[in-house]
Parts: sequence; C-alpha cells; structure tokens
Amino acid sequence: MVKQQLSLEYVYRPSSNAEGNPPAIVMLHGFGSDENDLFSFSSELPSEYAIISLRAPLQMQPFGNAWYTIYFDANNDKFSDDEQAVESRELVVKCLDEIISAYKVDPKRITLLGFSQGTILSFAVALSYPEKVANVIGLSGYVNEAILKEGYESNNFKGLNIYTSHGSVDQVIPVEWARRSKPFFEKLNIPCSYSEFPVGHGVAPQNFYEFKEWLSNR
Repeated sequence: MVKQQLSLEYVYRPSSNAEGNPPAIVMLHGFGSDENDLFSFSSELPSEYAIISLRAPLQMQPFGNAWYTIYFDANNDKFSDDEQAVESRELVVKCLDEIISAYKVDPKRITLLGFSQGTILSFAVALSYPEKVANVIGLSGYVNEAILKEGYESNNFKGLNIYTSHGSVDQVIPVEWARRSKPFFEKLNIPCSYSEFPVGHGVAPQNFYEFKEWLSNR
C-alpha cells in the first residue's frame, strides 16, 4: 500500500488482515524522541492491527521531537506549555480522522499507545474525544487536567478502556502522580488497569507482556 499523507510525519505497519476494516494502534512517543522509538517493538504486537507511529510536531535541538515544551524555572522545577499541548491534542485528533480515511481502519477500534509525554497527550485525547478512541495504553505518564477539553466530564465514556503503568522508582515523573490516574478514571466510570514495576522511566519486559495480554482481551 502506498504511504498516505498525514498532518504529522509517521511510520506505518499494515494489518495482516487484507479484508474489512482492521483495528489500529496509534503510537505517541515521549519527549525528545521520535516516531521510530515505540515503533521498534511493533513487530511484537498483534499482526491484525495496523500500526501508525506519529512524530511530534516540535523539533528539538540537536535532535528529537516534543508534543509540547517543558520549561524549567529558577528552582529547576519543570512545568508544561499547556497551550502547545492543547494544539498537539487537536493535531492528533486530526491525524486520527486522516488515518481512518487513508488506511480504512475501524474507527471503533483505535488504541492509543503512549510513553511519558505521549501518554499524557493520549489521556487528553481520549478524555476530550472518547468517541475517537477505544483503548489507551499509557506508559509512564499521568493525567494533566489542564489540557483536557472544557466540559470533558460530561462526555460519554462508555466503550473507553485504560491500561496504565509506571516505574516505582521513576525519577522523571513521580510515581505518586501516576497513582492518581486509576481513581481519576474510575470516578468517570472508565475501567482502568494500573500496574507498577520496579524500574525507572522506562518499560520493563513484564510490563510489555502485561499490556499485550490486556490488549488481547479487549
């Protein structure tokens, strides 16, 4: 299949299912990375899924990309550019529509798979536009309420499922932030599976196998 034009650069693996509209996994990488990062384990994911890994729009120097800028203040505390994050949220939603049109994937079976900043953005997309997302696999991230669409609490979340995990010794995003995710989602009646692994800011092998198993049961 000829690679189609999307609003963001990306890499693509077609579904093994030549008939019908396949499910899709759309990957959102972390801060300072690119579309090849998460895509590196696409061969280990179920073949029936079409996989599209997007490149974040902000180019960093000397290399890498970001969905939004992270600033450091005088005390070396870091904070996010929420306006840029909202712009990226809308850009990802636009890409989802483009992917459905270009690759004829099933609009009811789209899974967002994010890492770190990509997880934060995946949660924002799913909570703001739950009709566009069936599942979120959120690795090493958290919910940033400041980048959710106004009035999101009134959305219909029926059909949305969340898997999220975190390293118990993560020095980049505190595990305490991640621990708030499950009660946050359950307050909205969104089923959420949460796990911790004895690692830092990364994905443990058992973490990978667990979310694959979770996805196979959806």
